[in-house]
Amino acid sequence: MGALQAAMWGGIAAFSLVVGAWLAFRRSPVPAERVGMVMGFGAGALLAAIAYELVPTGFNQDLLLFTSFGLGAFVFFWVDHLATGRRSMGAASADRSIVVGSLLDGIPESIVLGAGVAAGGEVAVAFLVAVFVSNLPEALGATSFMRQAGHTRAQAYRVWWIIVAVSALSAALGYLAYDMVPGSDGGYVEAFAAGAVLTMLADSMIPEAYQLGGKATGLLAVLGFAVAGALSGLE
Repeated sequence: MGALQAAMWGGIAAFSLVVGAWLAFRRSPVPAERVGMVMGFGAGALLAAIAYELVPTGFNQDLLLFTSFGLGAFVFFWVDHLATGRRSMGAASADRSIVVGSLLDGIPESIVLGAGVAAGGEVAVAFLVAVFVSNLPEALGATSFMRQAGHTRAQAYRVWWIIVAVSALSAALGYLAYDMVPGSDGGYVEAFAAGAVLTMLADSMIPEAYQLGGKATGLLAVLGFAVAGALSGLE
C-alpha cells in the first residue's frame, strides 16, 4: 500500500504538467509575455526547491554528494544536447529542452517524494506543493513552444502524460528503495536532482522567461522563490 501511496503523490505532483498543457491549448493562445512571466515565477520556485529541499546540508564537504550534484548537471546537459542539438534557443529547441528538464528533474524529485513517504509515513507537503507549482509554468511554456512548432494537442498531451506516469513509477521506486537501503536519507538523489534542475534553469527556463516576459520576470522569480521558501519553512 505504501508504494501505491507514494506513486499517487508522485502522479499528483506531476499532474500540473497536464494542467499547464491544457492552459497552453486553450482557444485563445496565452500571450507570450504572460507565459514568460509565469515561467519566471516557476523558475524562482524551483530555485527555492533547490536551496531549501534538494541540496543536502554540507554537500560540498562530502565528495559523493558533490559528485552526485555534478553528475546531475552533466546528465541533463548531455541529454539536453542530444535532444535539442543546441542549434538555437527558439521554439523548436526550447520545448524539447524544457521537456527534457521536466523529465530529468521529475524522476529524482518523485524518488525523493517516495522516499519521504517511506521515511515519515506521509508526504512532505511543502515540497509537494513546490514541485506542483514549478511544473505548471514548465509545461505551459514548453507546450506553447510545441504549439508554435506545429505539434498537435494529442502529441503534447502524450508527452506530459508519459512524464506523469514515469513520475508516479519513480515515486514508488523511491519508496521501495528506501526500504531496501536502511539508513538511506535520499541525499544522493536530492543532490543529483539539484544539479539537473539548476542546469535546466540556467540553460533553458530562465533565458526563455526573460526573452518572453522581459525584466518583470526578475521580480516574479523573486516572488516564486519567496513563496516556495515560505512553504518549505512551514514543514
